[in-house]
Amino acid sequence: MIALAATQSAWAVGFEDETWWSRVARPPLHAWTDDPPVRLIEQTVAAADPDPKALACYGLLVRRPAARETLWLRFVDGRPLSALTEQFLTWTCERLAAAGTTTLLVVWDNAGWHGSKAVRAWLRAHNQEAHRAGGVRIIPCFLPTKSPWLNPIEPKWLHGKRRIVEPARLLTAAEVEDRVCAALACPRFAHLSIPQEVA
Repeated sequence: MIALAATQSAWAVGFEDETWWSRVARPPLHAWTDDPPVRLIEQTVAAADPDPKALACYGLLVRRPAARETLWLRFVDGRPLSALTEQFLTWTCERLAAAGTTTLLVVWDNAGWHGSKAVRAWLRAHNQEAHRAGGVRIIPCFLPTKSPWLNPIEPKWLHGKRRIVEPARLLTAAEVEDRVCAALACPRFAHLSIPQEVA
């Protein structure tokens, strides 16, 4: 399917995944230096700290014929859920439609919020509407179980987590978001969230 998409000028391939950006966990790092090595100080979050210990985000690595590969991010209030997956896909389809894309091949893993009944029903309704009224049709392609190396967005997460590390102090949630967007060269967008009456 990816090879087919590469031959279609109005198609895009999107490698989708979610990740958590921790304010306290430290990724494994290796570095060469002539100076004394930098030591990462273990951080703790105070009970009165209003920010979460980690921030979740959705990401889509977009590949289109004759266009540069781009990474789109949306942070989440809370954790990834089916309703937020639907919001993220709606947002990506709006952006792709504005660029003239008619079909999005979404490559993702078997997370519960990707294959849930709610998301499958939403995909059917979305594709019917796109066929009837125009818009971006979505073709989901599931990766084999436990095969993150097949998704090229995974190395982006790994290198991004290494690039945002602060060795000596605890970052705020806003600082983490700023550093993630800078490290991955992505603009910062409003968070995805579920309205209180639905949650």
